[in-house]
Amino acid sequence: MSDSTNYPPPPADGTPPPQQPAPGAYPPPPAYTSPNPDAPVPGRTLGIVAFILSFFVQLVALILGIVALVQSRKAGAKNGWAVAAIIVSAILMVIGIIVGIVLIGVAVGAAEEFARLCADLGPGQHTLDNGVTITCG
Repeated sequence: MSDSTNYPPPPADGTPPPQQPAPGAYPPPPAYTSPNPDAPVPGRTLGIVAFILSFFVQLVALILGIVALVQSRKAGAKNGWAVAAIIVSAILMVIGIIVGIVLIGVAVGAAEEFARLCADLGPGQHTLDNGVTITCG
């Protein structure tokens, strides 16, 4: 008689061979349990800190928001605070860059106007028609 399964030969010392489990005799896998809703979400506190900082220090908030989001995603959780921090800090950074460029343009324009005015008036102190005194030279 031929057996289609390949069981190892019995040990030579006379001890009985280990019993092979019958097909389907394995215990069922443990039931899935949802994560504890009271457990802290990794990165959540960092996301809240990043959101608060996004109004004051945008670059730091952007970095912290990304770190918080990565931590939460690795744990399989959502982190709305981190997403909000990333969005707010990115928008405020863009607005800050635009305002900075405009202010630099205004300052350069005012400096050019002052240089042109001093070139017309010559060196020394001058009082303009509106009562402002400027010093050239």
